[in-house]
Amino acid sequence: MPAASLSFDHTHVISPDPKGTADWYIDRLGGKVERSVEIAGAPQIYLSFGGGAMIIVRGQRPGEAATGKTDLQWGIDHFGMRVTGDFDALCAELRTKDVKFLMEPTVINPTTRICFIEAPDGVSVELLERKD
Repeated sequence: MPAASLSFDHTHVISPDPKGTADWYIDRLGGKVERSVEIAGAPQIYLSFGGGAMIIVRGQRPGEAATGKTDLQWGIDHFGMRVTGDFDALCAELRTKDVKFLMEPTVINPTTRICFIEAPDGVSVELLERKD
């Protein structure tokens, strides 16, 4: 490998309602709008989360024909966000905001607990708690 390194930069979500989707991530997961621009004829909203995670939500560009998801597909299935602090309190708060849990909090190994929630536009988000 050349003298270069890689680090994760962002997840890109395409939405028929970019503002509504961005608002969901802000209200449910505490995202913060870093900037909102128009690129190639579509809105693009940059949301940051603690620890450097970024979600970019954009709308449909002229000439594109996006379709909805119907079931499990090849390719990216979900993205994960690590929870620091009170995992159970966060889950309880999400329930008060009518967030649908696709998988309830589950211990998957002695150091990790996960759950999956449903986000807009057919996106699944894994929340995970790791014990060091």
